[in-house]
Amino acid sequence: MELRIEGLSKTYDNGVKALDQVSLTISPGLYGLLGPNGAGKSTLMRILATLLDADEGSAFLGDIDMLHRKIEVRRLLGYLPQEFGVYPRISAAGMLDHIAILKGLVDRSARKDAVEGLLQFVNLYPVRNKKLTSFSGGMRQRFGIAQALIGNPRLLIVDEPTAGLDPGERNRFYNLLSEIGEQVIVILSTHIVQDVMQLCANMSILHQGRVLYAGSPAEAIETLAGRIWRKSILKSELPDYQAAFQIISNKLTAGRPLIHVYSEEPPGDGFQPVEPDLEDFFFSRMIGA
Repeated sequence: MELRIEGLSKTYDNGVKALDQVSLTISPGLYGLLGPNGAGKSTLMRILATLLDADEGSAFLGDIDMLHRKIEVRRLLGYLPQEFGVYPRISAAGMLDHIAILKGLVDRSARKDAVEGLLQFVNLYPVRNKKLTSFSGGMRQRFGIAQALIGNPRLLIVDEPTAGLDPGERNRFYNLLSEIGEQVIVILSTHIVQDVMQLCANMSILHQGRVLYAGSPAEAIETLAGRIWRKSILKSELPDYQAAFQIISNKLTAGRPLIHVYSEEPPGDGFQPVEPDLEDFFFSRMIGA
């Protein structure tokens, strides 16, 4: 089953154009939707999750028109938004059982098996009877994945899932998404470049509502071969370098700015060549290099 998006646009009542003729084709597996805050990622996710109407364009999951057959889409959809609420005094097992009923699992025995299986899958079964308010951020995200997987969805949408997680929880979440992505379409919406680089075989970059790139991370990085240069400078020198070179990133290292510049020819002035990475590609597209 393939997801095909054609010419999707959305303008809010305040005049903000959140999506501008977005077209993407997404096959089963982990797909990264990368972009800065305000790029339109959440708007696109909410439209695909049937929570928001588009102004124009189309989206098909297989042969299902996602914009006009929303009930059918919801039967095949799992959604983990950036923030989701839970009842504070209910246990993980109780909450998941309640959500399973809402999703149509009315048979008690089948529902019990599904709930227990999902709690085992996300490694929350040992704490299944604890209140959700006692869960850490990472545990809550794993619970979110469990609720999104009820009903064996064919499309899983995950919006900014690792923001605020410590490295250990982030790795556990990576492993969960990788296992899920072996069988279904998983759209990972994030502004964290590392998430896409580590998880996704294909990706797109969204900025100001438009698609700037669609393809594989490896192909994206290859386009910058021999074009990224770096140099450590003094803080006081930064304005002069910003005026003279096309700086794509600037990181403080040992108290000094380490700048990466885009140049098709050696820029001289002590710059050294560096192997590009996905972060270099992302920032170069942000400035139009």
